[in-house]
Amino acid sequence: MDLHSDFTARVLVHSDSLAWQASPMAGVERRMLDRIGDEVARATSIVRYAPGSHFSAHTHTGGEEFIVLDGVFQDEHGDFPAGTYVRNPPTSSHTPGSEAGCTIFVKLWQFAPDDRTQFRKDMAAGLGAAATGVATARLHEDARERVTYHHLAPGATLTEDTTGGIEILMIGGEATTGADEELRQGSWLRLPDGAAFAVTAGESGAQIWMKTGHLPFAQAPAV
Repeated sequence: MDLHSDFTARVLVHSDSLAWQASPMAGVERRMLDRIGDEVARATSIVRYAPGSHFSAHTHTGGEEFIVLDGVFQDEHGDFPAGTYVRNPPTSSHTPGSEAGCTIFVKLWQFAPDDRTQFRKDMAAGLGAAATGVATARLHEDARERVTYHHLAPGATLTEDTTGGIEILMIGGEATTGADEELRQGSWLRLPDGAAFAVTAGESGAQIWMKTGHLPFAQAPAV
């Protein structure tokens, strides 16, 4: 499957408008945002675990990165409440599930092959001072990418260098882009290298996850 696999194109998806699609595991459904491959894929998705559902044990050959959007995600490493950012690098393994149910935003097969850094973070805990109405937490940075989390006060504008491309997920609130597009909770925007980027928060402010610099490394998984 190829879905939004042209990384030179601008893409905006309101994930709440997509139908849920079944995964190979009962009780686990997904909304696909971009994808190269079939069940083994370079993929960006919203994944929903029904209460009591579990995925079978597996190893992340290409790595897994995710944010818990609601509920509590669980595996043998612990409980991961909403607002947690997790990186499980290549060669890591787990048996994920959720007794109460949860929703996550997950990216697969998007790590450097030799990355072995595994961690979890409360995204909000690292927020700095709100200069010009924008508070920022750095979640991860390496030679390939920079991952950040932002709280925007009402009316505040977030701008960013888009060298290497940029991708955002609206965690909460609402905003508008420089192209006057409306963003709401669950909206996912991806811009290619060099595209202009600015978003302005609405009356309730906005919470935004962001990744930059990564698109030149996008490719099909090595199966």
